Amino acid sequence: MGLERDDVVRAAIDVLDKGGLEGLTMRKVAAELNIRAPSIYWHFPNKHALIDGIADALIANVRIPDKAEGLTWQERLQAIARELRRCLLAHRDGARLFAGTYVVTDNVLRVAEPMLAALSEAGLSPEEAATGSFTLLYMVLGFTAEEQALDPTVPEALDLATRRDAFEQLAATRYPYLLRAAAQIFDTNFDARFEASIDLIIRGAAAERAGT
Repeated sequence: MGLERDDVVRAAIDVLDKGGLEGLTMRKVAAELNIRAPSIYWHFPNKHALIDGIADALIANVRIPDKAEGLTWQERLQAIARELRRCLLAHRDGARLFAGTYVVTDNVLRVAEPMLAALSEAGLSPEEAATGSFTLLYMVLGFTAEEQALDPTVPEALDLATRRDAFEQLAATRYPYLLRAAAQIFDTNFDARFEASIDLIIRGAAAERAGT
């Protein structure tokens, strides 16, 4: 059988998991498939197109809650945000890779639609619902990218302790509010921080609905 588009995407994800976003090249993907690089260009004309294909695949397994489950609009948004984070965390540099794309595929729209629906059903205008859904998406991407940058299992993980020392020394000179927030800024309880961030955004949307 000939080389299929999905074969290339799966190989590219394997390369991503091994070497991160910086290690992702067309040559390495070809080597993973035991083929020559030009064969990949039949399916993906350039690396940007390949990254779009990977980004689409990363969120293919995002589970969207069914209305029949009886969840509130807040609970549906929470569930989608958690699913996005789960799927992006499943692959090295998943959030960084996805954040650099503007993919228009059924998978992307399948995730975006229920976010907008939930906010619209909460009483927000179309413009407010769009802003709210983008805000939630950007929070998930930024948060997950930071979380993956601190993953101790990868060679290039940031040394958080050293950075905190430097941060506190500098903040102590003239940034008192940042100094007081150091414990929260460097808190590695990512699950708790993620839930708190989602809650803050959703409470803001609820306040907008109430006109407060």
